[in-house]
Amino acid sequence: MTRIVIIGGGPGGYEAALVGAQLGAEVTVVDCDGLGGASVLTDCVPSKTLIATAEVMTNFDSSYEELGIVVADDTPPIEQSARIIGVDLGKVNRRVKRLALAQSHDITASVTRAGARVVRGRGRLGGPQGIDGTRDVIVTAADGTETILTAECVLIATGGTPREIPDAMPDGERILNWTQVYDLEELPEELIVVGSGVTGAEFAGAYQALGSRVTLISSRDRVLPGEDPDAAAVLEDVFRRRGMNVIGRARAESAKRVGDRVEVTLSDGRVVTGTHCLMAVGAIPNTRGMNLEESGVKLKESGHIWTDKVSRTTAPGVYAAGDVTGIFALASVAAMQGRIAMYHFLGDAVTPLNLKTVSSNVFTDPEIATVGYTQADVDAGRIDARVVKLPLLRNARAKMQGIRDGFVKLFCRPGTGIVVGGVVVSPRASELIHPISIAVDNNLTVEQIANAFTVYPSLSGSIAEVARQLHTRKTGTEA
Repeated sequence: MTRIVIIGGGPGGYEAALVGAQLGAEVTVVDCDGLGGASVLTDCVPSKTLIATAEVMTNFDSSYEELGIVVADDTPPIEQSARIIGVDLGKVNRRVKRLALAQSHDITASVTRAGARVVRGRGRLGGPQGIDGTRDVIVTAADGTETILTAECVLIATGGTPREIPDAMPDGERILNWTQVYDLEELPEELIVVGSGVTGAEFAGAYQALGSRVTLISSRDRVLPGEDPDAAAVLEDVFRRRGMNVIGRARAESAKRVGDRVEVTLSDGRVVTGTHCLMAVGAIPNTRGMNLEESGVKLKESGHIWTDKVSRTTAPGVYAAGDVTGIFALASVAAMQGRIAMYHFLGDAVTPLNLKTVSSNVFTDPEIATVGYTQADVDAGRIDARVVKLPLLRNARAKMQGIRDGFVKLFCRPGTGIVVGGVVVSPRASELIHPISIAVDNNLTVEQIANAFTVYPSLSGSIAEVARQLHTRKTGTEA
């Protein structure tokens, strides 16, 4: 029986374990924190659970103002504009942790039920491949004892950890990284978020909705610099309109506690103060101390593991998946990389990883979902595509629900009309992107999208409407 050792139990690791066991291999998963990894325990699942609570708060606020819903209370008339609902952050965070732990337990049960074995500890490679084609993996348990596992195939899926700035080290109380926010018992009165990428934007929007006064510090000229510029502009406008203080083109040099407050010093000398500070300045791969290069595994300058499109590293019999590869920091991509690795090593049919069919979502309000080629690709000439963007303000269902912000944008090839990308900015954009993902993955045309029935009224009707506009416009680019 083929022996496989998987180091790391995140999406890349546990999905690979399920496939390996299903295909008849003897699979051992080495993990130190709990299956599900950071995605389940400290990142994706917890943050989206927190955001779900923030979404309810936002929906209530918008319903209160836009839809005319009133909750009777004893607020004096002069203070009627004051918020009449609040949040118990301690209770929210306890629920977040409970759900994350339950999800981890469910994953562990699925993996063990499939026939894989789970070993607690930290794994590292034992050196180059032996003459018999096997490799050793050294597992160090919490008590320091070591065990050696031998396998024909090793998958490294150890993920990443929050990047730290030497002069802004988290203390877990006032200066926090995104794994520590779930220990807060009270809502930060004034929260400074350093970093305007996906993580920073999501937490900034969530805490603002929960009731914090938020300052978002961006080193670039706009929030979400890696996302569609039209989408980022919508979100930044919403943030500012809701009272967020967005400081652009400002790099944080340090953060320090001063009593019960935090001072963040910017590179231009300005000082921003608040009660708490969240550092969201990226992540670093968990590759240190794993004996990788000594075992023949090539690392990039960033510390990430180099892989090809079937998840192979430069070392025979060693594969890698997930954030440790530095490709796309998405649980769906990690899971696919892990599955591809197992299919490839065990000789099953495999389709190489195609990043142009990956759909992703930013869980802000409104959400931003994307798939395929982007506006940046079109602007840089990497692909010749026609573009149409349709604001949701024209959509009947959006009007009924009081949705003012957002749009649907499609990219298609001139001549053939094949859909090559799309962007959706709206509430639950993560649900609306799926038909566009199907179109991109299956080379569907705008004519096929336009001719498919949609429900009226529905937000998805805007996807068909954009496709109809692209179908009728034979030349040029529309935006």
